[in-house]
Amino acid sequence: MKRSVRSLAVLGAVAAVALTITGCASSTILTDTATTEKQLTIAFVMGAESDPFFQAMKVGAEEEAAAQNVKLVWQGDPSHYDVATEVPIVESVIASKPDGLVLIPTDPDGLQASSDKAVAAGIVVANVDTHTTDTSKAVIFITGDNADGGAKAADAIAAKIGYKDGESYDVVVGLTSATATTNVGRLDGFKAQVAAKYPGIKIQDVAYSASNPQTANSNVSNWLTKYPNLKGIFAIDGTNASGAAAALQAKNLVGKIALVGYDAYPANVALIKAGVFTALIAQDPAEEARQAIKAIVNKIRNNEDPAAHDVVIPNVTLDANTSAADLAKYTYVAN
Repeated sequence: MKRSVRSLAVLGAVAAVALTITGCASSTILTDTATTEKQLTIAFVMGAESDPFFQAMKVGAEEEAAAQNVKLVWQGDPSHYDVATEVPIVESVIASKPDGLVLIPTDPDGLQASSDKAVAAGIVVANVDTHTTDTSKAVIFITGDNADGGAKAADAIAAKIGYKDGESYDVVVGLTSATATTNVGRLDGFKAQVAAKYPGIKIQDVAYSASNPQTANSNVSNWLTKYPNLKGIFAIDGTNASGAAAALQAKNLVGKIALVGYDAYPANVALIKAGVFTALIAQDPAEEARQAIKAIVNKIRNNEDPAAHDVVIPNVTLDANTSAADLAKYTYVAN
């Protein structure tokens, strides 16, 4: 049957309108899909946020937050590493109802209630560096290999002092906290290695600095007077390392006492070549932060748990034999 030219024109117009409507519908669907994924907010809470270790962690956190379209809330006491100052900050963060919380507890028991409260409020929690007593409700726990770091420190001190069986050597240990799980793990690793390989090394004293390098300096200065035959110092974190280095320099004891520190602060890395540090145990704080944010985002958006709940990132020993390229690679970068 023949159709008139006018009929064909009408049919063509209808088809064109249909195509236009279909195109608009497709466009609307695509636009709605792109905008339905809400921007997540993830809070990051630690003690002593000005510590270069945490500042290096912040670099990784900011990079991953940008890549994942996440709003990052960075909170912590400016300089004091203590459960009493951290708990109110965590409680305030929980009240703001973020989607996720990366928590670096200054005390495993002291922050447990706050962590549980966050989980009960529907906030996805990750532990990084240190952990609460019970991590079963956290989506992931990421840290450096603390026991290994302590063992590496014992090896470095023994090598520097020329350890010989049958002789006795006085050493001391500077920590930030008696309960922070990183400090406990490193001290345990140090003690275990000493007992297994260097029984002549005697740990004469330990002291705490609350992440304050001036306090660490004072602790070391007191030790230098109290133990005139002191042979080695294990500064178990970066602020203790900075304080110990300053004390040895002030007393003109550089190279005479083995100093092994933790954390590759830029200023401390520079002191390796100067002979102040026998060695530094470096971590990868930026990678710890990146993995924590990835795990939280994946849990919220895809309801997927990480392949491993406990993630241990290897340490690296930096000393006078480390290449300039590796020193640059592992030195902590801050904002």
